[in-house]
Amino acid sequence: MKKSLFLYLFILALLVNIFTYMYYSKENSFQREELAKTTKVLSDSVSMLKNKLSEAEYFSYETNQQAQDYFEKTAGGEFVDYQKLIPYVKEKLVGYNDDPKGNKYVGFDMIDGKKFIINHVKVINHRWIIADFNNTDIWGEVILKYFINDDRSVDFETAETLIYPKQ
Repeated sequence: MKKSLFLYLFILALLVNIFTYMYYSKENSFQREELAKTTKVLSDSVSMLKNKLSEAEYFSYETNQQAQDYFEKTAGGEFVDYQKLIPYVKEKLVGYNDDPKGNKYVGFDMIDGKKFIINHVKVINHRWIIADFNNTDIWGEVILKYFINDDRSVDFETAETLIYPKQ
């Protein structure tokens, strides 16, 4: 009786071990498959986002080598770094927001006693800027030309202005 009890316990332990091994091996392969699927989905998402970013940055001064080379040397022979030029130009343009009548490069005078100010500026290349503006009620966009003078001053010229209808 003792021998048969040990035999039954041994067989039971062996079956438990076999079932446990099968469960964990299948769970492991299932987790690997799920990880592979998730990795594929995430890599596809990253690839899609890279493509979107590349498309969005196509018209950007940071990625346009020809536009960067345009300001390679000023009249004084100094190198002009585009990474310093972009914030400088943005600062000069946004500086006109302090005018009591609003930023003069928006192309519109005050409406309902509210001045227009430029909020966001994107330097497209060595000659063009696009910016959005508002007066808290009305929004719009403007395309500007800019010129860097020999004395490092910046001149702006409004090329086109668009104002959105009030909603």
